Amino acid sequence: MNKEQSKLINGFKHTLYETQSLSEREMIKSSQEYFGFLDKRRSVRDFSERVVPRQIIENIIKSASTAPSGAHKQPWTFCAISNPEIKFKIREAAEVEEQENYSGRMSENWLQDLAPLGTTMEKPFLEEAPWLIAVFKRVYEIEDGKKHNNYYVNESVGIACGMLIAAIHNAGLVTLTHTPSPMNFLTKVLARPENERPFLLLPVGYAKEPAYVPEIHRKTLDEVAVFYG
Repeated sequence: MNKEQSKLINGFKHTLYETQSLSEREMIKSSQEYFGFLDKRRSVRDFSERVVPRQIIENIIKSASTAPSGAHKQPWTFCAISNPEIKFKIREAAEVEEQENYSGRMSENWLQDLAPLGTTMEKPFLEEAPWLIAVFKRVYEIEDGKKHNNYYVNESVGIACGMLIAAIHNAGLVTLTHTPSPMNFLTKVLARPENERPFLLLPVGYAKEPAYVPEIHRKTLDEVAVFYG
């Protein structure tokens, strides 16, 4: 049967979507394998000095930017940093905020919950990792001198960050989600425009050998999902 390769909807061109053709057995196998692959992902804080080529980082960012977004506004900016001086400034500013967090902003319960992870106010990985990816959310755009709001910005950028983390793992690299609060120092250090807000900071590189991670466990399916049917 012949199908039109494109059609107009509301006056805009839509192209034919090419569906994947997998049997149910293949789908089950593929989904199991993908879960097994992602289940090996861990947040790592010890990075090797081994160089990561820029092309790999570019491909990872391109993968993240395939994420869906409100009205397809793609309200994100990925700042990839390998410059040692800039990484030093980011670490220095982040540790100032973390000093405040660990010495007063965080509750005693919060600190107790962090204890098994072994985190401290010192963040050497911000200098040791060969790359930092600072993700900014674009709250609005300026076009022809006019302000245009973006939609579902936090949701869109959050989805993109999840895909970014999966892409990092897929490339054989490691990362951890670092969210020093507040993160306004990133705007200043990286000279970002006023329409952008810092969202997430990810050190990216190879795991140091040996590297150790907390012996913790993910919730089971029954603990995270409810099925209706």
